[in-house]
Amino acid sequence: MSKIRAKGTAVAIGVLLAVCATFAQPAKQPAKPLAPNDTVATVGSVSITLAQVDEVALQARTGSFASLSLGQALYDARRAALNNIVADMLFKQEAKARGIDSAKLTEQEVDAKITAVTDADILQWYQVNAARVQGAPLDKVRERIRSLILQQRTQTAYSDYVDQLRSKTTVRILLDPPRLKVASGNSPAKGPANAPIELVEFSDFQCPFCLNARPTVTKVLDTYGDQIKFVHRHFPLPNHPNAWPAAEASECAAEQGQFWPYHDRLFANSTKLTDGDLKQAAAELGMNSGRFNDCVDSHKYKAKVDADLKAGTEAGINGTPAFFINGRLLSGAQPFDAFKRIIDDELDLKRR
Repeated sequence: MSKIRAKGTAVAIGVLLAVCATFAQPAKQPAKPLAPNDTVATVGSVSITLAQVDEVALQARTGSFASLSLGQALYDARRAALNNIVADMLFKQEAKARGIDSAKLTEQEVDAKITAVTDADILQWYQVNAARVQGAPLDKVRERIRSLILQQRTQTAYSDYVDQLRSKTTVRILLDPPRLKVASGNSPAKGPANAPIELVEFSDFQCPFCLNARPTVTKVLDTYGDQIKFVHRHFPLPNHPNAWPAAEASECAAEQGQFWPYHDRLFANSTKLTDGDLKQAAAELGMNSGRFNDCVDSHKYKAKVDADLKAGTEAGINGTPAFFINGRLLSGAQPFDAFKRIIDDELDLKRR
């Protein structure tokens, strides 16, 4: 089980951070003190205290949370430890019910479900993740890729089985995540105003990682539908000179009820963000060109972009894309499962 528990540790192969970066002040996290004897989770009728969690969480290496605020890092360490404690309890309960030990249960329900890593699997991973190996020849990274794929498959098999066990036992997580008040204000949004989930994205039209995040965001919105209100806020980075005028232009498009088509158009042509490109895109979408061009040339929405940038900086954002899910920060072009984990957790909290 020790190898499985190490699921928070990445197998590094020249991994690139999936975020366009700048520098910002650290986020201010509201403190909500907990006492060591406070219950932070229950598994059936068994309680788990903060002291039990911190016995594990406070051993985590700080390097695993280097880019996070102290509050978020402490929560992540505690939540990872809590997930492991819950899983261990569930394994022990199931093993006892079957009359075997946890190691045998792991062998039957986790190890037996892991498929062997083939050379074809390695080649496919190498081709899809060329940037992560930074040009290294396949033969030099073959075994590290094999280990990474095996770790991923082990974690998937383990997580799937833990989910099965949790579906048979009432598990309640009472540990509150850190949240920031990030108002949507009058920013472009879609979805019901009273949706249980508010997903606020701070984005930069010239950021390649924001572009990479688009399919995942679309999948999130398609999956959860009316349960999400999606809000766009601007965070043009200083090293992206075309991002600021593009942000202002998108607000001019919003003035004509065309923010989202224009938003999608800019990301689809993220290398074409000159003044002429911005105006041509508006014309091709059927907007009133005279009105749009006057809006852009007068920098009518500079203050709006300024306000978004200030709000993001105060929230501790230091790169794009940055997402807030009901105030919970998710930084970078994260996979769908990262969004799903937080959204499902928030929906579960709403149902209590």
